[in-house]
Amino acid sequence: MNNLITIIGPTASGKTVLAAQLAEQISGEIISGDSRQVYRGMDLGTGKDLVDYTVNGEAIPYYIIDVVDAGYKYNVYEFQQDFVKAFNTIIEKKKQPILCGGTGMYIEAALKGYKLIHVPSNPEYREICEKKTEKELIEELKKIKELHNQTEIDNKRRMIRALEIEHYYSTNPKIEFDFPQFLPIIIGVSIDVETRRNRIDIRLKQRLDEGLVDEVKALIDRGVSTETLIYYGLEYKFLTQYLLNQLTYDEMVTQLNIAIHQFAKRQMTWFRGMERRGMKIHWIDGMKPMTERVLECLQIVDSYGK
Repeated sequence: MNNLITIIGPTASGKTVLAAQLAEQISGEIISGDSRQVYRGMDLGTGKDLVDYTVNGEAIPYYIIDVVDAGYKYNVYEFQQDFVKAFNTIIEKKKQPILCGGTGMYIEAALKGYKLIHVPSNPEYREICEKKTEKELIEELKKIKELHNQTEIDNKRRMIRALEIEHYYSTNPKIEFDFPQFLPIIIGVSIDVETRRNRIDIRLKQRLDEGLVDEVKALIDRGVSTETLIYYGLEYKFLTQYLLNQLTYDEMVTQLNIAIHQFAKRQMTWFRGMERRGMKIHWIDGMKPMTERVLECLQIVDSYGK
C-alpha cells in the first residue's frame, strides 16, 4: 500500500515550504488541500506563494492550484474528485504524493475517502422541509435505512440536506467511484500563538504592499461579482467591502486582521477534532530550523516502513 504524507497546520505556520523541502528530498509531488488556491487570479489573497515550490533550482510539481476561474464556487466534492486524479497520477509516475493544506474539511475528506455525493439543491423540496420541526425531520430520517453519517441530526440544515439527498436518489442512480487505498502519515506543524499572530500581521501588511487591493479590483473588473468575492471570505470579503466604501481602509485592515487570527484558531480546532476522531497527527515544532523539521519528517515517515 502506498503512503500518503500529509502536512497540515494553521495559516502562517510554514507548512507549504516544509512540504516542498520534504518533496525535494524524497522525490515527492504536492497536492494542495486549500479551498481557495483552486481559483485563478486569486494569488495574494490566498497566499499561493508559488515561489516556495522551487527548491534548490528544482520545480516541485503541484496539483489542485489554479484549476478554476475566480467567480466559480468550487466545493469539497469536486476537490475529492481532483484529489483522486492527482494521487493516481503521482503514483503512476512512481513519485511520493504529499497532501498539504489548511482546509480541514478538504484534508479530512481526502484522508478518510468519504463517498461524497454530488446532489444538486432542490429549492422546492427544501421549502417543504423548512416548514417541518426538527423532531419531524428526525422522524423522517429514521425511516431511511442508511444515514450518510451521524452528524446529520446535529442541526436542521444538515437534516434537510440528508433528506434532500435521499429524495434525489429516489429517482436517480447513486454515484460511485474507486477511492485509492493508502496509508496516511499526518504531520502537523505547530507554532506558538504569539509567533503565529506576529506572522499573520506581517504577512497581511506585505500582501497589501504587494498589491492585494489591486488584485481584488482586477477580479471585479473581470466580472467577478462582489457577492461572490464576499462569499470567498477573509481577504476578498473585507477588501471588497472596502472597495464598496462600506469600510474605511483602517477599518478593513483591523477587521481583516482579527478575522485571519480567528480563522487560524478555527483551523487548529478542526485539527484537534481530527485527533479526537481517531486520526494520528505527529506534531512538529514549526520554530525549529528547516533542516531539523525536514529530518524530523523523514524520521516520522521512516517509522511507518515501506
